[in-house]
Amino acid sequence: MGSFHIVKDQSKNADLRTALTHAANLLAANPSLAQEQAEEILKVVSDSVSAKHILAAALRLQGNAAKGLAIVAEVVDEGGGDANLLHEYALCLGAAGRGDDSIEVLRKVLQIDPGHAAAWRSLGDQLNARGDVRESEEAYDKHLAASTRHPELVDAALHLRKKQFPIAERLTRDVLKKDPVDVIAIRMLAAIGLEVGQIDDAINLLERCLELAPGFHLARQNYAIALSRRQRFDEALAEIDRLLLAEPNNPNYRLLQGSNLVRKGEHEAALELYEKFLGEYPQQSGAQMNYGHTLKTVGRLDESISAYRTAIRLRPQTGEAYWSLANLKTFRFSDEDIAEMQAQIDEEGGDPDDQSHLLFALGKAMEDRKEFDQSFDYYQRGNSIRGKHHRHNAKANVFDTVRQIKTLTAEFFAERTGWGSTAPDPIFIVGLPRAGSTLLEQILASHSQVEGTAELPDIIAISRRLGKKSRKNPASDYPEILTRLSDEQARALGEGYIESTRVVRHGPPFFIDKMPNNFRHIGLIHMILPNAKIIDARRHPMSGGFSCFKQLFAHGQTFTYDLTDLGHYYRDYVALMDHWDEVLPGRVHRVQYEEMVTDTENQIRKLLDYCELPFEDQCLRFYETERAIRTPSAEQVRQPVYKEGLAQWRNFETHLEPLKKALGPLLERYPID
Repeated sequence: MGSFHIVKDQSKNADLRTALTHAANLLAANPSLAQEQAEEILKVVSDSVSAKHILAAALRLQGNAAKGLAIVAEVVDEGGGDANLLHEYALCLGAAGRGDDSIEVLRKVLQIDPGHAAAWRSLGDQLNARGDVRESEEAYDKHLAASTRHPELVDAALHLRKKQFPIAERLTRDVLKKDPVDVIAIRMLAAIGLEVGQIDDAINLLERCLELAPGFHLARQNYAIALSRRQRFDEALAEIDRLLLAEPNNPNYRLLQGSNLVRKGEHEAALELYEKFLGEYPQQSGAQMNYGHTLKTVGRLDESISAYRTAIRLRPQTGEAYWSLANLKTFRFSDEDIAEMQAQIDEEGGDPDDQSHLLFALGKAMEDRKEFDQSFDYYQRGNSIRGKHHRHNAKANVFDTVRQIKTLTAEFFAERTGWGSTAPDPIFIVGLPRAGSTLLEQILASHSQVEGTAELPDIIAISRRLGKKSRKNPASDYPEILTRLSDEQARALGEGYIESTRVVRHGPPFFIDKMPNNFRHIGLIHMILPNAKIIDARRHPMSGGFSCFKQLFAHGQTFTYDLTDLGHYYRDYVALMDHWDEVLPGRVHRVQYEEMVTDTENQIRKLLDYCELPFEDQCLRFYETERAIRTPSAEQVRQPVYKEGLAQWRNFETHLEPLKKALGPLLERYPID
């Protein structure tokens, strides 16, 4: 909300100061009543600067920023006010959509009072909304320095931004040892948890933080982010609504609201929000990116391309915008585009995210031009950057596979026949990425009884909860914990999954969960949801492996950054799927991508038979089905069956020896013609 400060007006009347204090205290809880109080004071003391300050803030908090701005601007124009009043002026400017003017006034505030913590926070918000990421981070650092009693937390924030998580965590925990209820340190520890994927730990920390300090808006913002990552979108949106009550039109809260609407599937509402936001902040490249992603999801391709190009114009080094164009799969770069991307490549380093995105985009551009050697060089360089910053643990993958095979035997499942929830609702599509899962989802989602949702994290979240894996306890007890569960517990887990996924469902009796990594959890799925359908989307290891190698995934899938890792991972995947076939014969329906492409109707009929769904002709015309699709194959599955990709890897075969070698004897099972 910003700082508020009662000044002594000329009257020095004790009753007036009491009334002003009362009105100021009402701002957070009841801005409407604060407005009434301020207006009553001004009837008596018409020149009270403090009353006008309160009135402007109350109007802003009720969504009437224009009227509040007029009141506070008049006082400022007359030469009145201090740093706090100027801060309110900046807040009203920002809420009225005048972000650049707000930034100018906030800089004046900080010249007057360099230790004004709230002004540093507001400056960070406005700079971030404008797209000045580096400057916004510096402003947030200044806010932290002005807010905390522990300077070590400023160092921790710097290490957190550099992704030096162990150092940041150690510094933060040292503070908490001295001061266990320091809410800034608690929030910092939660922020570290969010970065390293310990979402449940972060949620617990943030709930504790908000118990101690309900008005700590940054903690509530982090809490909304954490809830969103757990697919708890309604709860996240409720927290964002609370934030917007306190700070209407805060640009960061509005963007967070938009991303949650997208993930919840409310794309039209998200588009409306982004369009209004970009009307006020047309220079925000990040918002243009989000707008482009949402337009792509709903199939408005030309408009999404325009949004991505606008993001590039605003920030030419934005690698993600170029990769988003490449990731449309049907887009082709011009000579000028390629030259601009090449100009942004920093041979000395540069931002790793921007650089890797640019390199993958250049790889796609060169591939489209049939310049395959240069294309592979770009793909390999992009993967090398990703691999350095997102490590893959191949040994852990092998170990986890062996544990599944050893623990979840035929005897294990025989002893638990009839366990779990009887709900038949879910259709799981599992396998490796880029194996045709989006095509299968589009075919099934074209059926009147089936809804396509997304890659849902719920099963993985259940496995993590069961294993009790955390930063303090990295050794998970999963899958061995499954041997100690009761029938009642298995049923509760299945019913919990059905309940937690309701947020992304909108009516049809069956829905698709397309999380590919769920192939590791087929034993868990069968145990808690024995009537669910499970489909394995499989692709030839050379074709699928190279397709993964040239795809930059937003997160996870770290095995794709190295051809040798890819080959070994594919072998582990097949070994585990062979195990499920042995101990649960007939449980999983396998669809070979190459067969779906060359024998489409027959394969679709088999797929529907397995799912116990009546044949519907629309499933053959899946490319006509209008629905939101968020995966890289979105534009491909909006067209008839895409056959051109079957042999693309052949163009790069001379570079793929590491993949062949790692696949080893598996290629005897999938011979190369």
